[in-house]
Order: sequence, then structure tokens, then C-alpha cells
Amino acid sequence: MKSKFVLSVSIAIAAAIMPLAAAAQVSPDKPKTEKDEPAYKYEGFAMFGYTSLNQVNQSRYGLMGAKFGATRDFGRHFGLTGIADYYKPGTGSPNPGDPSVYDILAGPELHVPLVGKVDGIIHGLMGYEHTGGEAMRPSGSFAGGFGGGLDYNVTPRIAIRASGDRIGASFSLSNNTPQLAYSPHLHWNARGEIGFVVRF
Repeated sequence: MKSKFVLSVSIAIAAAIMPLAAAAQVSPDKPKTEKDEPAYKYEGFAMFGYTSLNQVNQSRYGLMGAKFGATRDFGRHFGLTGIADYYKPGTGSPNPGDPSVYDILAGPELHVPLVGKVDGIIHGLMGYEHTGGEAMRPSGSFAGGFGGGLDYNVTPRIAIRASGDRIGASFSLSNNTPQLAYSPHLHWNARGEIGFVVRF
């Protein structure tokens, strides 16, 4: 009788311990890797840029300036980006007048790992463009476009970026008159930039 009791208690204890032992051998959740999610959620960038100014007659020689912006990344492949840029003629430019342009734009951005340390970016942008120094009417316009570029990742935190955009905006022709109500016409300006990206 006593031996049966001891045997029953031993079986009960073993039955209680076995699930705990099995649970202890389950491997822990796999930590996220760089492929799952980027280590940094924000990017800031500063770039030298060059653009045409096709909405101003005879001002097609190009303007030089700077582009600044930031991107908030949501996962490895998607982000929201915002930019501001400003362009003026370079020293000794053959542009007539004193044209200038600045943009404030924002939109979605896709990141695509390509090969090795090189990533591709594609974005769509919408916002506002202003033209100065040429008495354009209107001097400001809704603007939008698309573009992309390449990032060479020097380190996980720092990259060199080369990019280009094509931005459209509506301005009147410079020889327009009040009788024509300064009717606006859509013009597309191409631009290219090169600079640095810092992730944080």
C-alpha cells in the first residue's frame, strides 16, 4: 500500500515537471535583424543642387542652390519625406534678370536595397513653388512631381546620395497681359542633387 502511494506521488510530480522542462527548451523569439527593420527611424539630408527654370523665358541656363530635408521611415521600405530647396543663378551666369526659385514639398518615399551598400529611393512630392526676381504672375503655385536616386551607405548611419526630381508648377508666360488674365501654363523643371544623408 505504501509503495503504491509513493509510486502515485512520483508519477504526479513527474507529470507536473515535464511541461515546465519542455517549455524551458523552446527557443526564445528571434531578435529582429537589419533586414526586418532599420536601426534608425529618421534621415536628415543636405545636398548641392542644380535646376532649370523653364517658366521664365530665356532663363534656361540653370540655377544652383541647396536642398535640405528629412525622412521618417516606417519599416525598411517605406517613409514620408519633406524637403525645402532654394536656387539662384551662379556667379557670371548668362541668365537675364535675377531669377530664383524655392520649393517646399512632401510625400511618400520607397527604399529598395539594390546591391551591396547601394540602395535605391523613389518618391512622389507635392507642395508649393515660388518664383522670384522675374515678376511672374502668379509668383507662387501648387507644385508636384516625382524623382528618386541612389544611396551609397558609407556606414549604417551615413550615406552619400545622388538624386534627381522632375517638378511641375503653373506660372504665366512672361509676356502675358492682364487681358489674358495672366493665364498659367504648366512647366516642368528638372533638377539634380548630390550630398550627404545622416540617419538617427
